[in-house]
Amino acid sequence: MTTNLGAFVLGTPDPAALADFYRALLGWEEVERDPAWVRLRAPGQERPSLSFQLEADHTPPVWPQLPGTQQMQAHLDVEVDDLEAETQRACALGAKLAELQPQKDVRVLRDPHGHPFCLFLPGA
Repeated sequence: MTTNLGAFVLGTPDPAALADFYRALLGWEEVERDPAWVRLRAPGQERPSLSFQLEADHTPPVWPQLPGTQQMQAHLDVEVDDLEAETQRACALGAKLAELQPQKDVRVLRDPHGHPFCLFLPGA
């Protein structure tokens, strides 16, 4: 039996807006869009894709986690070749730098809808 990761899906109150952010950040192409769902993929690749699903009652996770709050159950790691330049570019696209930065070769950010993600250098 063969299994492959088909997609990673983020819940959001606005799938189109969040997909536009990640399309600009990653340079991926949009392959599907309707009001409740948008799917991106890397150029020339079928899988994995990154999808955005409508969740009208979305509550962003808290990071770092605190007892009794919405917990982060997953996050995206994005490898970059220039950590400072890509952090600045992500922020210009609408991301926010997290207050806590636990590693020197990694930057923790939050996308425009509050999902944490990391930018990291190769080998980090």
